[in-house]
Amino acid sequence: MQSPLQITIRDITSSDALEAHIREKVEKLENFFDHLVSCHVVVEMPHKHHHQGKEFNVRIHIGVPGNDIVVNRDHHQDPYVALRDAFDAAKRRLEDHVRRMQHKTKAHVADHIGYVTRIFHDEGYGFITGQDSVERYFHRDNVIDPSFERLQEGDEVKFIEELGEEMGAESPQAKRVSIGKHHLPE
Repeated sequence: MQSPLQITIRDITSSDALEAHIREKVEKLENFFDHLVSCHVVVEMPHKHHHQGKEFNVRIHIGVPGNDIVVNRDHHQDPYVALRDAFDAAKRRLEDHVRRMQHKTKAHVADHIGYVTRIFHDEGYGFITGQDSVERYFHRDNVIDPSFERLQEGDEVKFIEELGEEMGAESPQAKRVSIGKHHLPE
């Protein structure tokens, strides 16, 4: 943690055991996420009417890069149970924060545009030449729209490129081949 842990205990007698318990809970959070910037834990017993009994309030303020996580748990008669509930909630919020930080947009393979330069309907394959003038092999199983049988030489197509092994050498292949409806013959 970049700044020290702060523990504040109000309206109750502080004990080494309670502070040690809080330190253990914070250490578990740090083991889960080692980029904690700060942590302030407040345990208090707010003044209540006598008929409500003694209930503890635990507030946890955790500083993380780019955000603050604040948990407030009220109304439990055992301070250790109140701490457990508050730290469980803090861990869930920290897990959510980590998921948001690690959320990476899935990298989609870029579509390429090309033209069917040769097609062999009987054999079930053809070739597409992309805008980079590279010829790519494609198989009937790689055509998604329209059907392979409807493709014609000269059709503009969209595809993704994959390197395939052909006769021992890697060569570019077209996968997920499709054309727009405006290119289909009537």
